[in-house]
Amino acid sequence: MALRQQELDALWDFSHPAESEARLRAAADAETDAATRAELETQVARALGLQERFAEGDAVLDAIPADLAARSSSVRARVLLERGRLRDSAGDADAAAALFREAADAASASRDLVFLHVDALHMLAADTSHTAEWTAQALDALEDGDDPRTLRWRVSLHNNAGWDHFDAGRLDEALAEFERAKDAAVRWGTPQQVQWADEAIAEATAAITDRRG
Repeated sequence: MALRQQELDALWDFSHPAESEARLRAAADAETDAATRAELETQVARALGLQERFAEGDAVLDAIPADLAARSSSVRARVLLERGRLRDSAGDADAAAALFREAADAASASRDLVFLHVDALHMLAADTSHTAEWTAQALDALEDGDDPRTLRWRVSLHNNAGWDHFDAGRLDEALAEFERAKDAAVRWGTPQQVQWADEAIAEATAAITDRRG
């Protein structure tokens, strides 16, 4: 059984990665199931990456037994995802993209891993030359889902697509995506995401008004 994202949410505060690292290490140390412990350790690596401690993050991932990753799709997907994020944060975009593609493939093997599948696709979508392609795949992966926490990905996906359009000067398309992001935020997201969507809508609307003169 893959680690539930809600359990990780309770341990994470992305604005305070050092404190998150301490909580994640404690949770991993207390965990008796090997696969769940390994998934928690991948999040320790992520927290280290956010502190720019890339070598330490790699060492944590290296210590996860290869045979465990081979047996568990969720462990394999998380190892690849976090290895990719370490490479991405260190500035090696090509290596990161290859790892994110592997992570997406690993997660796509199970409907129980849609969250991780979309996570990997959303990381690939950060490459602006392929944003539309990867975003479309991620939204397609969410099409038949019903888990509210997983469906929250729609907020980020539509928001990112909106800014891609905005930066390219496609303001009407940007506004439509920001409105979709707000709808998703109201349904599945957080109050902060609703606020960000409102701000994006206001910025796109103002830009459209300015362009029309």
